[in-house]
Amino acid sequence: MTPSRGRGEEREDSRIGVGGGRGHGRYVIELKFGFFPLLFLRLPLGLMRVDAGGIADLSTSLALYLDAASDFILSSLSRVAPVWEAVRAAVLLPLMKTAVVLCLVMSLILVVEKLSMALVALYVKVFGRTPEKVYKWQEMPQDPELGSLPYPMVLVQIPMFNEREVYEISIGAVCTLAWPNDKLIIQVLDDSTDITIRELVQEECGKWQRKGRNIHYISRDNRNGYKAGALKEAMELDYVKKCDYVAIFDADHEPPTDFLLRSVPFLMHNHEIALVQARWKFGTAGVWRILAINEADGWKERTTVEDMDLAVRATLRGWKFLYIGDLKVCVYIITSDLDMEWGTELLALIQVKSELPSSYKAYRYQQHRWACGPANLFKKMALDILMAKKVTSLKKLFLLYNFFFARRIISHNVTFFFYCIIIPLSSFFPEVVIPKWGVFYVPTLITILNAVGTPRSLHLIVIWIFFENVMSLHRCKAVYIGLLEAGRVNEWVVTEKLGNALKTKQISAVAKKFPRNLWERFLFLELALGLFLLLCACHNFFFRRNQYFFFIFPQTISFLLMGFGFVGNHFPQTK
Repeated sequence: MTPSRGRGEEREDSRIGVGGGRGHGRYVIELKFGFFPLLFLRLPLGLMRVDAGGIADLSTSLALYLDAASDFILSSLSRVAPVWEAVRAAVLLPLMKTAVVLCLVMSLILVVEKLSMALVALYVKVFGRTPEKVYKWQEMPQDPELGSLPYPMVLVQIPMFNEREVYEISIGAVCTLAWPNDKLIIQVLDDSTDITIRELVQEECGKWQRKGRNIHYISRDNRNGYKAGALKEAMELDYVKKCDYVAIFDADHEPPTDFLLRSVPFLMHNHEIALVQARWKFGTAGVWRILAINEADGWKERTTVEDMDLAVRATLRGWKFLYIGDLKVCVYIITSDLDMEWGTELLALIQVKSELPSSYKAYRYQQHRWACGPANLFKKMALDILMAKKVTSLKKLFLLYNFFFARRIISHNVTFFFYCIIIPLSSFFPEVVIPKWGVFYVPTLITILNAVGTPRSLHLIVIWIFFENVMSLHRCKAVYIGLLEAGRVNEWVVTEKLGNALKTKQISAVAKKFPRNLWERFLFLELALGLFLLLCACHNFFFRRNQYFFFIFPQTISFLLMGFGFVGNHFPQTK
């Protein structure tokens, strides 16, 4: 075969199988069935046989390979292109347009929910609708002659599981609550599987018992029902029957000393209230009326959001709930024998300490539980809400639309599908036009309404937006796991905590819990989404005029940073 041979003759040779030795026709046949393996195999063999006089032959052979490869690729594309265009026009384009419409509708639903909540918050702020003005509240009497007689019996529960880092903090905070000793019962519900931790917690409880606190250490030989199961079993003990109210704190909570003094009077003087809830730095807790818990059929183990489950069931039975926001702190001096010396000075508003998840992995598990549980509860309780007889139609609408559908379902879908999938993917579909109000004005309004609630964090708003977009991947996945009751629907992974470890010499021990090598921190879902967004951003930059790449490129970076494990704890090296 000579280099001057025409392409038509070469194709004819390949069709009829002509060509032996180094014939081009044989190469084309081989290309159709295995070009790349043959290329990588023959080139090294050719290099091994090359000498000073054989370079020209090798370059000719390589040229023939590349020429045949281009023919093969172009001919394949020419056959595939009509099929792709037909599928794109008949299937993909209609799907994209439908997805855009659905996302725009969901965006409007979310905006309505956010605006309604903002208007309620504005009304409360402008007209000064503080809890003390709306409901009756009286300070607990401080008469030495009456002593503890005016005080109701209060039960305090601290459920925990292998909480080595924080058990001392939480138990100490609860045991220093300003409340008479004879009217306070403390339960430490320890489901720890680590025997050493059990012994430490039990020893801590014994220490406070010797100081005069009525504290009970309760452990189980199983974790049936997780936190809900522990709370349910603890409520069935005989001495609990003499208690009127129960305050529940997570293991990482540090309630202020006057927490009960500020919250319990609302329950005492307003018999329609089932729960008084206060605001914490992260997470919430409150005081329940035990009668309301019993009327709502107590704690149930069917979801991972047992507190929400109980609250919804109590609502359907006509009970009310009160959110009292940040707590004001009165000065109470707790002496060594736990007698109280009363003070009257009011200090500034404070927020109660609690702990953020100690790593991104722990935060993902926590967010999975918080997104999956409500979705699963919505599926289980939607019919019960519709059929409830003790609540108004307006409250039913609020529960179904605002509380569940918009906040727990729609918000995660909009954030992930619209902003992370549909808008970037629209770069490949110039026929799809997304209105400016859906791309810019709606998300801007939602962001502003969210940011108003935490004005001190406005300088972090951009970082927060992209972090929330990454987390929407896991939240959206968790929502559908909850709705479909798939495998991880009732998964409960306890959030890892550090407590005061970073303030002590335990840094090296804490650091061992977290992966030190980069490859151990790879998160492949985040990496896959990051690469997808990078492709969309590049295509939008080169071929489209809507300039979505200004938004997609930073989002790409956020997904890749998460995927490569660059977000998490940094531990200083110990000497």
